[in-house]
Amino acid sequence: MTDVTGAPADVLHTLFHSDQGGHEQVVLCQDRASGLKAVIAIHSTALGPALGGTRFYPYRNEAEAVADALNLARGMSYKNAMAGLDHGGGKAERIKTEELLLAYGRFVASLGGRYVTACDVGTYVADMDVVARECRWTTGRSPENGGAGDSSVLTAFGVYQGMRASAQHLWGDPSLRGRRVGIAGVGKVGHHLVEHLLAEGAEVFVTDVREEAVRRVTERHPNVLAVVDTDALIRIDGLDIYAPCALGGALNDDSVPVLTARVVCGAANNQLAHPGVEKDIADRGILYAPDYVVNAGGVIQVADELHGFDFDRCKAKAAQIYDTTLAIFARAKTDGIPPAAAADRIAEQRMHDGAALRGW
Repeated sequence: MTDVTGAPADVLHTLFHSDQGGHEQVVLCQDRASGLKAVIAIHSTALGPALGGTRFYPYRNEAEAVADALNLARGMSYKNAMAGLDHGGGKAERIKTEELLLAYGRFVASLGGRYVTACDVGTYVADMDVVARECRWTTGRSPENGGAGDSSVLTAFGVYQGMRASAQHLWGDPSLRGRRVGIAGVGKVGHHLVEHLLAEGAEVFVTDVREEAVRRVTERHPNVLAVVDTDALIRIDGLDIYAPCALGGALNDDSVPVLTARVVCGAANNQLAHPGVEKDIADRGILYAPDYVVNAGGVIQVADELHGFDFDRCKAKAAQIYDTTLAIFARAKTDGIPPAAAADRIAEQRMHDGAALRGW
């Protein structure tokens, strides 16, 4: 089902001609009183209610926002499936200010639990507290409001486990001591990832479009080296691991040919700019840890909120990302395909099995 009443032609074209198809429902939300314009995309509920974050980002137009929501919602279905969660994938775009957040909460509530929202780029725990005033299907809230708080802590922990698995697969040892790791984006997740890497003795390089984000890391850790931009970061000689931790599309026709790292493992969603990039990466002998597998720590945490949050239980589940990543590398080798394709096959099988159990 797609609610498109009054949608502009470019939005309609994006909805019905996107290469990220198969979505169950797309809702275009507009509240004239608050000025809210948002899109909620539900990709799949085969395993349970769709679960995904709310992104606030300055899109150039409605069609761009819809395309991003479709892409991210699909990614959440695969992420939740690989994390072993009984949730499908959903995503929402373009929200902010208290009035907008409250209006958005009413729209999410109108879906009757088909979509459960949480934080994403540009939204924070305090924002989810506001949304929760209008909608009980809200996670990522503050502890004082019945939530688990900042999910970026376990997101970073999961990425760190993915790096350890990548090191084990490629070098025969999960230790990251002495490894050169470049992180693009040291915001909510990236700065926590820095802590894990330094604790293990890795050599860390960072960059971010926001100077204050880099300064916060380097002032706290003078041994962390700042790099001018991502283009310079991916060209560092002897880089072992590249961690994209900002927006999607980091692995593209421009970046892959010049990437020096042996491993790509980061927190950003949708790192592959287009189908076929995963083969280009593999052809260069670079090991890619699928983004939606290694960055699932946060969604593991917010999903647990729905059942009474327990941090130790969540951390133990996030630690399993190490084994899941190794299993994907093994499946990729057996099937003779890139790890991204292997992860897709495993996730799609779980969603197929879930749909069969529901009699779909």
